[in-house]
Amino acid sequence: MAWAPPVEIHMAQPRIMKAVSISEPGGPDVLVVEERPVPIPGDEEILVAVAAAGVNRPDVMQRKGHYPPPPGAPDVPGLEISGLVARVGGAVSRWKTGDPIVALVPGGGYAEFCTVHESTALPLPEPLTLVEGAGIPETTFTVWHNVFQRGQLRPGEWLLVHGGTSGIGTTAIQLAKAFGAFVATTAGSDDKCRAAKRLGADAAINYRTTDFVGAVREATGGRGADVILDMVGGDYLGRNIDAAAEEGRIVQISTLGGAVTEVDLRKIMGKRLTLTGSTLRARPVAFKAELARVIEEAVWPIIAGGRYKPVIDRLFSLHEVAEAHRRIDGGEHIGKIILTMTD
Repeated sequence: MAWAPPVEIHMAQPRIMKAVSISEPGGPDVLVVEERPVPIPGDEEILVAVAAAGVNRPDVMQRKGHYPPPPGAPDVPGLEISGLVARVGGAVSRWKTGDPIVALVPGGGYAEFCTVHESTALPLPEPLTLVEGAGIPETTFTVWHNVFQRGQLRPGEWLLVHGGTSGIGTTAIQLAKAFGAFVATTAGSDDKCRAAKRLGADAAINYRTTDFVGAVREATGGRGADVILDMVGGDYLGRNIDAAAEEGRIVQISTLGGAVTEVDLRKIMGKRLTLTGSTLRARPVAFKAELARVIEEAVWPIIAGGRYKPVIDRLFSLHEVAEAHRRIDGGEHIGKIILTMTD
C-alpha cells in the first residue's frame, strides 16, 4: 500500500496524531501506540508528515531505559524520518509545504508528525522513495562523521567495520567503496558474510568461526586495518588494537559488548594508534546542521549515481512496532528495519 499523508498538506493539520510511547523500560511489548497532540513547529522548525521512520539500536536502548532523550527532545523514540513538509515556522527559508525530506531527529520519529530544525533536514535524495529515504539519515550521519571525519579514511586504505550487515555496516561498506577504500567486515553467519560481499566488501569474516584479527591481517597482506569502526566494545578493543595497522584509527560508536575493558597501552603507543569515538543524538543543532551540509554535498551525488542505496530488511506498520523491535533484537536482519505510517 502506498503511503499518503494523514491529511492533505495544504489543509489544516489535525490536532491529534498516533505516536509510540514507552510504557516502562523493558522488552518490545512496552511499546504502545497512543494518541498525542500534533507538535507545533518553532520559528526555525518544520512540521513533517512522516512517511516512514528507521528502527535503530539507540531506539532499543531507549526502550530498555538505557538511553534517555536529551533535554528538550520528545520522549517518543525514533531518530530518523522521511516525509513531506506539512508546515513551516516563521523563520524557515529553505523549505515549503509539500517538499519531500529526510531528517535526523533527536527523537519523535515513531509518529505521524514530527518537528525538525530546518537546518538538519535534507531533500529526499533522488532516485529514492520516501520509504527508502527513511533508512538514510541515522546511518549516513554516523558513518560520515566517524569513518570519514574522525577516522579520516582515505582512498586505498583498509576499513574494518564490525557488524557488516547492520544498518551502519551496510552503509559503511558502500560509502567506503564509493570513496576508493578497501573494506573488511565481520558478521555472524556465512549468509551474512555473503551479503556483505555482495555489497562490495573485499573480505567478510564470520566472527563465530574465525578469528577476525588473523583474518584481517591476512586480507591486508599483514598491514592491518587503517580505520576500525566498532560498536561492540568490551574485549573487542584489545583485539581491534591487534588488528589495526600502524597509525591506525579506532572509532567507537557503541558498547554493545560492554563499556569497560582493559588494554595494553604499550600496543597503542607502539603502533601510534588513535582511539576515538562519538555519539550524535545530544550534539548541538549547529553541529548537525554543518554535518548535514557536508553530507548533502558529498554523499547525495553518490546516491544519485547508484553507488549507495539503503538496504531495507523489512517494513512494519506503526502498529507493528513491537514486531519491528523483536526483529532487531533477534539480530537476523540484514540492513534497515523501517516503520511505515500505513496500516
